[in-house]
Amino acid sequence: MKHLRAWTMRLAGLFTSSRREREMNAEFDAHLAMQIADNRRAGMSQEEAMREALLKLGGLEPAKELYRYQGTAPWIEHALRDWLFGLRQLRKNPGFAFTAIAMLALGIAASISISAFVDAALIKPLPYRKPDRLLGVFESIPDFREASTLSYLDYLDWKRLNTVFSSLEAYEGARFMLQTREGAQTARGARVSAGFFRTLGVAPILGRDFQPGEDLPGAGHTIMLSYPAWQRRYGGNRDVLGKKIIERGEPKVIVGVLPRDFHFAPVGAAEFWSTLQASGSCESSRSCHDLYGIGRLKEGVSIKDALANVKAIARQLEKQYPGSNRDQGANVMPLSEYIVGSIRPVLLVLLTGAGLLLAIAGVNIASLLLVRSESRKREMAVRNALGAGRLRLISQFAAEGFTVVLFGGVLGLVVAYGAIQLLTKLISADWLAHMPFFQNLGLNPRVLGLAAVISVLALILFTAAPAIRLTPEIQGGLAEGARGSAGNVWRRVGSRLVVFELAIATVLLVGAGLLGKSMYHLLQVDPGLQPDHLLTLELGAPAKRYAKDAQILALERELLERVKALPGVKSAAVSSDLPLEGWGDTTWFRILGRPWHGEHNDTPERDVSAGYFRTLGATLVRGRYFEEDEDISKPRVAIVNEALAKHYFPQEDPIGKQISGLSTPPVPVEIVGIVKDIKEGPLDTENRPVLYFPFNQNLSPYFNLVVRTSPAEHSLLPDLLAAIREQDPNIATTGQISMADKISASESVSLRRSSAWLVGGFAALALVLAIVGLYGVVAYSVNRRTREIGIRMALGAERGTVYGLILREAGWLAAFGLAAGLFCSIGAAGLLRSMLFRVRAWDGMTLAAVAFVLGAAAILASFFPARRAASVDPVEALRTE
Repeated sequence: MKHLRAWTMRLAGLFTSSRREREMNAEFDAHLAMQIADNRRAGMSQEEAMREALLKLGGLEPAKELYRYQGTAPWIEHALRDWLFGLRQLRKNPGFAFTAIAMLALGIAASISISAFVDAALIKPLPYRKPDRLLGVFESIPDFREASTLSYLDYLDWKRLNTVFSSLEAYEGARFMLQTREGAQTARGARVSAGFFRTLGVAPILGRDFQPGEDLPGAGHTIMLSYPAWQRRYGGNRDVLGKKIIERGEPKVIVGVLPRDFHFAPVGAAEFWSTLQASGSCESSRSCHDLYGIGRLKEGVSIKDALANVKAIARQLEKQYPGSNRDQGANVMPLSEYIVGSIRPVLLVLLTGAGLLLAIAGVNIASLLLVRSESRKREMAVRNALGAGRLRLISQFAAEGFTVVLFGGVLGLVVAYGAIQLLTKLISADWLAHMPFFQNLGLNPRVLGLAAVISVLALILFTAAPAIRLTPEIQGGLAEGARGSAGNVWRRVGSRLVVFELAIATVLLVGAGLLGKSMYHLLQVDPGLQPDHLLTLELGAPAKRYAKDAQILALERELLERVKALPGVKSAAVSSDLPLEGWGDTTWFRILGRPWHGEHNDTPERDVSAGYFRTLGATLVRGRYFEEDEDISKPRVAIVNEALAKHYFPQEDPIGKQISGLSTPPVPVEIVGIVKDIKEGPLDTENRPVLYFPFNQNLSPYFNLVVRTSPAEHSLLPDLLAAIREQDPNIATTGQISMADKISASESVSLRRSSAWLVGGFAALALVLAIVGLYGVVAYSVNRRTREIGIRMALGAERGTVYGLILREAGWLAAFGLAAGLFCSIGAAGLLRSMLFRVRAWDGMTLAAVAFVLGAAAILASFFPARRAASVDPVEALRTE
């Protein structure tokens, strides 16, 4: 307690120094006067009395210094003085201060902004109870081994037979068709089994959860709202409970509102959550797969145990139902892996690039500090000679480094926050809907903690870099300083640092080149259609009003006629699925006339109208297109793509051949045409066999409209929507987008484009910083060798010889940096392998292009110092020495 009181008084003394100084001077004057008076009474002269009093006091200034030491915290006072001195030093050297602060801010901003995305996706726990115990549960088929959908009946068997999950639930994303006073609207939603939210460990903030049994056929229709839907659609009104919404003609009662921070990325930004009631035809068939599973592991059960258990169940069901469950395996994976697995490689690559850029910034600042400390050797030697010890000098460097870190860190955080908001806005809405953890990103405590760690490491670096150049030899420091010499630091340490910078810049340039080339190849992929002037949108007609095939057929024909009559429309068609949306929505088929042993030929199925391929601009290879009158009253027909023809009919013409589903007896379907492959899935995947059937023979009230226009696509959109409303105001429309925008916004393109741009930006900045470092090395070398160059030229050296001398030195540095960088980049490119498309990690053209760019930049950076060296006047050079 006594020590605490003493330190409190010392700290208080820092803020009352002026008053304490006055009181101290008055007290010392009074004490000295009393001693002099006593000495005078003892018979001493005035001079002797004063001398004796000062001797007894131990000297006036030492006594005052001791008093100050006892009354304040001296190390804090010294640190404050050092910091103020450091501020003055930086103010006297604005170029150095601006460069150091800007480079540090740049490095921190790059690393922190990317780290915010990494934290949100890979570090921040999912907003569920014990998320590490949650697994995604899937079926596995030969073409989709990792995450294939479940059938409803298989899900019920897995739920009943498994011994590893405390709960196993099912879900599927859904498009809700709402009937409102403003007309039909669509909304993103999900259908889940009754225990879904209890399995996640999520409780509603208002109302109740789904009750057991509410997902059974015949139960009442209930629905829960997401927090954003509650705020946007109902103004956050707590009276929303009990209200009904009309969805696909069915009234559903709102029973709860989910928490603000809840999200479930696999279904996107779902607004409405309803119970999964097995009332449709798909739920009654084991061959219809449309669900995903999620399970919570029992305590003590591992993922390996869970995988073995579900695989055993899948084998049991395959034996029990050989017709529907043939080749149906099982798979599980951590839910976090399923959610962020596709984005993890991209984030790690970007984080690596940002880290390398930060390393270059740190090296450049350390180099500046080294040179600056060399030029201050005389100052340090004088300080040492006047009594400042090594620790005292290091504290001065620490104070100056703290100033740079303080300003650079604050500026870096400001820039990082702006970069985070900008990068978030660059993410497409559809992509962001499936990555809700990227919404509302900011500088959270974990990110700020990383910024603090980087700042502390930067402070250590900025203190250590100049401190290692301190010399205890005062006389040597004074002599060197007197000669105006700054040593040979650049030619030793600085050169090595520049090689390191050039190597890092090379790695980033190679990475950017590989990603850019992948992006180029991806955009050159032939989608099998003409994307220009092609508009697409999704339509949903009320199922109760269009319950019969004749009603749907009439709607489709009348709607197409109305759309085709619009000015600017060249053609229009409908389809069950749009290109580039995935290889799902598959069907099983067999080839009639060949031996069949129950095997499943699983391939994507698309139901399209007669003018679909012409509207897309697809190419008919052989045969014919569908005809308008080919409806359910006519024989069933199909068109196949080239991939299917090559795979299933390698040595024969499929035209005229018949296929069938797996029904008994088989229903023959004649193949009447072959079209060139259309990219139904992502651009970076191989084309798969696809079957196309006439929409008129497989009718549905939910379909997509594709329109070929002569003017710009979006200019026709208002008239198109008006025509649909005139047809039926209860038809809901959504997803209006041009095919060109759809390709550009697709996940495969967006990921590679954003990665290429960001890594390319890091590489450009790294190249600039590295070249600036190289320029500094060469320029400093020229400055140090002025006398040598003057002597050479006095002895007859030509200007070309001097050019060669300087350029050779820079060339060796660039060559070493480039060689090290190319060697490291080949290994580092392995990290990019999953992101590369038709490009090898050791692509020769990319490596050659990087070598050329870096070499040209190095020559340019060293040319100006070389020209200055060649312009040295020998007389002036020798005179200045």
